[in-house]
Amino acid sequence: MNKLLTKYIILTLLFAFSAPAYAKNKKVQIGKGSWYGKRFQGRLTANGERYNMYAYTAAHKTLPFNTMVKVTNLKNNRSIIVRINDRGPYIKGRIIDLSYLAAKKLGYVNRGVAKLKVKVLYKQKKKKKRKK
Repeated sequence: MNKLLTKYIILTLLFAFSAPAYAKNKKVQIGKGSWYGKRFQGRLTANGERYNMYAYTAAHKTLPFNTMVKVTNLKNNRSIIVRINDRGPYIKGRIIDLSYLAAKKLGYVNRGVAKLKVKVLYKQKKKKKRKK
């Protein structure tokens, strides 16, 4: 019995300390962010609207569409608020893809990638399907 309890405690501690930065608080993520621009201008995003590189929008892998997030560049402490309207990024290790204008305001367009903090401000509630 004692060995089983010891194994349980070790596994619990292992999972607790190996979880990503956002797992404890799903409202905040810290990681690499990139941006996308001219090549995608006018194309349909995953939620069906046209991509506008001059809008404050972003792509995220899991957050619901229309979720509002505050994105902070951890190098210069600049922050903006963007709306999730697309899926991505599709490059391993990145947590968000911002529109060109959003990345420009955060000051990392020339570098292409920056260490960002993404904080959920408002999550769009899922609409219930109406019965006919």
